Amino acid sequence: QVQLVESGGGLVQPGGSLRLSCAASGPTSSTYGVAWFRQAPGKDREFVSYIAWSHGTTYYSDSAKGRWRTSRDGARKTAYLQMNTLKPEDTAVYFCAAIRSYAFTDKAEEYDYWGQGTQVTVST
Repeated sequence: QVQLVESGGGLVQPGGSLRLSCAASGPTSSTYGVAWFRQAPGKDREFVSYIAWSHGTTYYSDSAKGRWRTSRDGARKTAYLQMNTLKPEDTAVYFCAAIRSYAFTDKAEEYDYWGQGTQVTVST
């Protein structure tokens, strides 16, 4: 069983930055990629970004594109989400998720493993 633990969330002012980390343990070689999702109160879980462990191919949501960057280490142990120019509407719980499938998807229900989430609050 793959375990995922997010960290790096917190309170930040609009325009600020945060870097989220997703530490993976267990048989991570069984997974092909890792994604970040977020969920704001009263809203559905929303895709943010994806990166393939091996070759680093990335995908972003429109809201993340140009502001944020996802990366990973080469040992399939940690993924990152660098979030810049944060806005109040970015406030949410951020989750990382890993998938065994080779095909990219932005559908939360298709991911196999999930972390517990980390809160990001953007406010003055």
